Amino acid sequence: MAYFGLPDSVIPESCKPRTKADFRVALVERENVLGGACINTGTLPSKTLRESSLFLSGARQRQLSGGLETSVRKNITLSDFMYRAHYVQERERERAARNVERHQIARLYGSASLTDAHTVLIRDKAGTEHSVTAEFVLLATGSSPARPKNIPFNNENIFDSDTVLQMQNLPRSMIVIGGGVIGCEYACLFQALGIMVTLVNRSGRVLEFLDHEISDALMGHCRNARMDVALNQDVDTVTLKDGEVHTKMKSGTEFITESMLYAAGRGGNTGGVGLERLGIKISKYGNLEEVNPITYQTSVPNIYAGGDLIGRPALASTGMEQGRLAMCHAFNIRYRGQELNPVLPAGIYTIPEISSVGESEQTLKKREPAVDYVVGRSRFGDHARGQIIGDTHGMIKLIFSAPEGRLLGAAVIGEISSELIHVPMACLQFGGGIDYFISSVFNYPTLSDAFKYAAYDALGKLNAYRAKGATG
Repeated sequence: MAYFGLPDSVIPESCKPRTKADFRVALVERENVLGGACINTGTLPSKTLRESSLFLSGARQRQLSGGLETSVRKNITLSDFMYRAHYVQERERERAARNVERHQIARLYGSASLTDAHTVLIRDKAGTEHSVTAEFVLLATGSSPARPKNIPFNNENIFDSDTVLQMQNLPRSMIVIGGGVIGCEYACLFQALGIMVTLVNRSGRVLEFLDHEISDALMGHCRNARMDVALNQDVDTVTLKDGEVHTKMKSGTEFITESMLYAAGRGGNTGGVGLERLGIKISKYGNLEEVNPITYQTSVPNIYAGGDLIGRPALASTGMEQGRLAMCHAFNIRYRGQELNPVLPAGIYTIPEISSVGESEQTLKKREPAVDYVVGRSRFGDHARGQIIGDTHGMIKLIFSAPEGRLLGAAVIGEISSELIHVPMACLQFGGGIDYFISSVFNYPTLSDAFKYAAYDALGKLNAYRAKGATG
């Protein structure tokens, strides 16, 4: 038997329960299916739709333009577009259900609220109520899209990032409000389908947490794909006229489109959970304000919380690990370091894909005292694999400390970036530096080989820095 997703082999004998009865777990879920936003409305659907858009539109085939004839599919229907997403969702829901059953976890359907620190009141859809008690409670209610009152959301053509998955037809044009991860991902996949997309962001840069060179490169790709990118624009009013969406900005600019996706912000699902009566503080965005960053305990020690509910980084991978750490603390299971690993990768499934880990140039420039560093770059087009797959604009960027040559951060834009980033992530994890990339032998032809040449690029700058220091 495994506990909290951990195999028996990693749990010391002294920490294992004597019998299965020692740990009894109940999972309360208000929906009829398992998986939350990860499986049903967020992570998996949007990533699957990205692949569908690349396949159905022929965008991926068009990369292979070096003498190859490719046909681009016309008249893509909504059922074509959604088929794969529905298939993947169903398989993952089944897998989640089997996992819960295998671990003998009781599934309780309904909306839950805490009546005290150990009692959970559950109301099912028929209105029937019953209570369960527990020594520990883990809150993992996730988040929901922001829905401002000035946006007339409907089921026809004005969507949030949840309801867009229920659209009835593919529009000819769409305005996407929000230049964060969700807005950029959907803007790119809809543009790939031939929908005329206008991406609007309140600030002057999308994906502001990224290395600016990488986010600028993404915007260059989007504009080359004829996406209209409107920065430093804030929504004033949204009205429906003759079935069209009229979006007026505070600057006076007006956009007229067939549809809208509002993807500017999310808030924690804390409504009706009863946290206020226990003294657990909630922010104006619905997230929990006081959660121990190591144990994930709230201000009520036996109540834990993790995932989107507690705010950034709000990644599926991070939320899973937070849940494991929380319950290992609760039940005194020690199988590894008891803190969340600080080396966390970010994967953004735009077109092109982006991933990063560690520091960016911007975060280093804000450091006090200042940090000296050098940057190495290598483009996919300078490697055989990039030419083979038709991704010649992708790039690997590595940042090393100067003069030591220790790896500080990495970013990748291009094909399979979210996979490639694990190479520098491992180097960061073990405190490695430029010698790791220089001495490593990568398969040829691969995109990973670009890491070696990005390191060579940085090595020249690092040697110049060292020489300058030696001569005073």
